[in-house]
Amino acid sequence: MEEERKPAGDDEAADDPIYARAAFWVVRLSSPDATDADRAAFETWRAADPAHAEAYAEMEAWRGIAGRVPDTRRRRRPPPTRLVGLAAALGLSGFITYESGILDRVRADVWTGIGDIETARLPDGSRAALDTDTALALHFTDAARDVHLLRGEAVFDVVPDSARPFVVYGGGLRVRAVGTRFFVRAGGDAEPVGVAEGRVDASTTAGAVTIGAGEVALRSADGHLMVERGDVGRATAWREGKLVVTGQPLAAVVADLNRYRRGRIVLLGSGLGAQRFSGTLDIRDTDDALDVLAATMGLRVTRLTPYLVLVRPPA
Repeated sequence: MEEERKPAGDDEAADDPIYARAAFWVVRLSSPDATDADRAAFETWRAADPAHAEAYAEMEAWRGIAGRVPDTRRRRRPPPTRLVGLAAALGLSGFITYESGILDRVRADVWTGIGDIETARLPDGSRAALDTDTALALHFTDAARDVHLLRGEAVFDVVPDSARPFVVYGGGLRVRAVGTRFFVRAGGDAEPVGVAEGRVDASTTAGAVTIGAGEVALRSADGHLMVERGDVGRATAWREGKLVVTGQPLAAVVADLNRYRRGRIVLLGSGLGAQRFSGTLDIRDTDDALDVLAATMGLRVTRLTPYLVLVRPPA
């Protein structure tokens, strides 16, 4: 019988460059910005050595097969310490780089990092509460107050000024307010605007609507905005560090949690993402939120590193 490998102290295994490169390719090729050049470079690397193809197959199986982690007792399989080392490296280089928003932050006057929630005072005295990974570019003059929401979500508490309309641009929207509190989301969200107090006029290229207090605008598939009553307090509970969920699919809940952490939470198992959850989660501590999900839904959570967490169905 082969001797069991110890979970710590296997520095040589943890630094295996072939498995590191294989894991890089798994992440890179599954990212939305993978290019034909990436795929061609991968094929060249995989064909260069049979060990490359074997390592890639193992890492792809580990990532994609219903929660199965490689068998650490097999001599050719990467032990847990190797997976930890690989995932730690990938957490920054693979999972985060293409979503980091560096260009938006360079263009922004006010921004937040991943997991940060902050309130900024604008030049006119208005306030903007910025959700995680949000960037605002400001253009305030004697005649106008224009805010460009480059990414993320913000709640605006606007100081009235009839001579200078307050206008937010973002996600294909133009939202105009005089004195009100409202939120705007970039990124093509299905519920991009909501009003807590006052009134706003919102428009897209498909048309315009007026949104009053306690209402939200829903975006249809063809880009039109439809106004209906909505729970604006629930939608903006992130200001208090909370994610309030009412019967949402687990996949949507995890997608929200992923916005507040560096790295990725990955769901493994057919149908797991369709299971529904209701409750309140702490977005300032996403590991605690995962523990709540696990306890409520009987999930198995495997933390390979702070940057990579696997969530699987009950055993």
